[in-house]
Amino acid sequence: MIRFTQVNKHYGSYHALVDVDEHIRRGEVVVVCGPSGSGKSTLIRTVNRLEPIHSGRIEVDGQDIHQPGLRVDALRSRIGFVFQQFNLFPHLTALQNCTLAPTRLRGLSAAEARQQALDLLDGVGLAHKAQAYPGELSGGQQQRVAIARALAMRPPLMLFDEPTSALDPEMVGEVLQVMRGLARDGMTMVCVTHEMGFAREVADRVLFMDAGRVLERATPDEFFQRPTHPRARQFLSDIRTPFQPA
Repeated sequence: MIRFTQVNKHYGSYHALVDVDEHIRRGEVVVVCGPSGSGKSTLIRTVNRLEPIHSGRIEVDGQDIHQPGLRVDALRSRIGFVFQQFNLFPHLTALQNCTLAPTRLRGLSAAEARQQALDLLDGVGLAHKAQAYPGELSGGQQQRVAIARALAMRPPLMLFDEPTSALDPEMVGEVLQVMRGLARDGMTMVCVTHEMGFAREVADRVLFMDAGRVLERATPDEFFQRPTHPRARQFLSDIRTPFQPA
């Protein structure tokens, strides 16, 4: 579904992605983890061209996403993206947030888009909040609406960029539950997350990044029980024994 070939990305003199060679299979759930600044979010933001690359090649569903003449809006319509900060339109209800793109970009009638949106909101447990505005919803509810909105375009691929990092701890579970459901349904998913319990339970593979490189790729059992790269072992040791103030 996704193939990275010798991908490099720079921010000025900073080398954010270094010779990344990786692939994501159709129907696979991949969790990307690593310390802050390791290149995780940059990596998935290159997949729908939110971030340009400086060399290499990225293919999505067999298509070179940097080929001349590619319509970026068409590419993005096939890739659901869920951000840290929800990014809902504050002046639109939950229902309207989920009907806007399908009517404008997929050509659905208002009635079709409304029924689809209600079904999707029901799927994330928020049918009763269809007429609520984002400001009337909790953070967890806003993020679940954001997931429903992304799904409204019927994308074959979903990208999640630390979808729970802006949430209060008690709201994290409700968002992860929706993501678990998507995984069970066979959605291809790439998730940048610090939720190691989710990675252990749901991921087919874990990618560990540091300093712009993929240093480890393994099944969850291999990664958490038998990491091979010293940096991965140190990362897991640090999160298992968090700093305790004196």
